[in-house]
Amino acid sequence: MRIYAMAQMYQHHLKNNQHNDTTPDEYLALLVDHEWEQRQNNRIQRLIRQAGFRQNASIAEVDLKTVRNLEKNMFNRLSTLGFVSKKENLIITGPSGVGKSYLTQALGHQGCLLGFKVQYQLAARLFNRLKLAKLDGTYDKELKKLSKTDILILDDFGLQAFDNHARETLMDIIQDRFNQKSTFVSSQIPVSAWYDIIGEGTIADAILDRLVNSSHRIDLKGESMRKNFLQ
Repeated sequence: MRIYAMAQMYQHHLKNNQHNDTTPDEYLALLVDHEWEQRQNNRIQRLIRQAGFRQNASIAEVDLKTVRNLEKNMFNRLSTLGFVSKKENLIITGPSGVGKSYLTQALGHQGCLLGFKVQYQLAARLFNRLKLAKLDGTYDKELKKLSKTDILILDDFGLQAFDNHARETLMDIIQDRFNQKSTFVSSQIPVSAWYDIIGEGTIADAILDRLVNSSHRIDLKGESMRKNFLQ
């Protein structure tokens, strides 16, 4: 039955002669609760590993005191991830070093704690990987994996120019996820410039219509927070 946590607790209690004052039903309930908690913890740790985060980010460590246009009440509301259950997106923009990547990963980490499947990707690397997948015939398989991810994080979006492959790949990803899953995007490029960066008006219109119109937006301001670590 693979009830390893129950067995370990029972062996520990047996060895130390504990819980002799509980009824059989109470003790069984204690063992079952321990097994359930251990399985939940194992699942959360597995989700975090599979997400592939670059940083060990968490909601508790987010700096809400530094002035960077991050409104506390709004961020706390987003941190519940109620919008993920509604299949809505999140877009975080701002200059380099203001914490875009950290925020998306902190919210992604929170998603893992809540049981969501999360995948973190650097946008340019993902597009390059999928370009190779087209060559070896695994493109559809890779897209299917992405479509099953509850939260897909595309970090550093728009840093590299879009070629035909990147445009078509982004369209495929967004089309599969539209009204089905949530996508988090962080970018140094303001949303108003995304149309020109993506190029090909028809495709850009289709992507932005599906990605932006159903999104929550955070536009960070201020100087790079990395300066504080260099001083």
